[in-house]
Amino acid sequence: MVSYNIREFFLEFNEPFSIAHGTRTGTDIIILELKHDDLVAYGEASLPPYLAENKASVTSFINQFFSTFSWSPLLSECLHQLHNSMPGNYAAKACIDIAFHNLFALKAGVPLWKMLGLSDHPLPPCTYTIGMGTPEIIRKKVMAADGFSILKVKLGGGNDKEIIEAIRSVSSLPLCVDVNQGWKNVQEAKEMIDWLSDKNVLFVEQPLPKTEIEGQKYLFQHSALPVIADEFVQIPEDVQKVRGLFHGINIKLMKCGGLAPALKMAALAKEMGLLLLIGSMTETSCGIRAAAQLSVLANWVDLDGPLLTKNNPFPPVTYRSGVLLP
Repeated sequence: MVSYNIREFFLEFNEPFSIAHGTRTGTDIIILELKHDDLVAYGEASLPPYLAENKASVTSFINQFFSTFSWSPLLSECLHQLHNSMPGNYAAKACIDIAFHNLFALKAGVPLWKMLGLSDHPLPPCTYTIGMGTPEIIRKKVMAADGFSILKVKLGGGNDKEIIEAIRSVSSLPLCVDVNQGWKNVQEAKEMIDWLSDKNVLFVEQPLPKTEIEGQKYLFQHSALPVIADEFVQIPEDVQKVRGLFHGINIKLMKCGGLAPALKMAALAKEMGLLLLIGSMTETSCGIRAAAQLSVLANWVDLDGPLLTKNNPFPPVTYRSGVLLP
């Protein structure tokens, strides 16, 4: 028999964190404790306010799923039941999917990456995220990124050039730019990307609103930098839609439903020759460690969440010279 417990949690930022969607002090989290044969595994749903799911919907989904769930000694069968249950509810599914994967890895007595047939090397660098703020705050945040080789900076708030100049006043590290749909038209996006192209920027993530298809097509054809899809891509069925629009995709477990769909997305991206970023919401070590199992598949990983929060309830993950160890 499988038993479970659900716990609500509020994961707090070290300091208020600003992106194009707004400013927050933390993120609602649902933690799932899954028990079977004296083994205990955990899963997590991270619920930023700009997504459709919330604590009540995730709790309801988990209770409904386990009310009809039939235990199987095969992970594939457990996942089949999960991902063929009620449509949507991707963060809730990610919560259970992560717990299932962790449980079966414990049963096998091997690291999760090995159970998935992956490797723990070579691993790509992890970015360190710099939220929006005044030049003084930006410089302070950059100095806190000691040991990391790539910075990820949030833009789209109206003072983008000021933020980049503040970073460049104290660091020459490569930058990844995440706009979170903050540039509202293709002209602004093209001008900003041209300006960023000689600032040692590796890529620009989701520069335009996800509905701006024609503008995104123009950017794909004329951008001086690779453009990565985030909000535009959620589940495996969306990956084919990026052809001719983006140079790569950002896979997030909370958006797609967990490790099983994330692996499908990574395989499709590889077939299409797309660049791959493994990203995250604001998550505890539980969610971050799950996503880190896929690191070897990616060009970059954006999994620094535990470093930006102050009440992580799980053991910390390990970063070594800016690389996240799975």
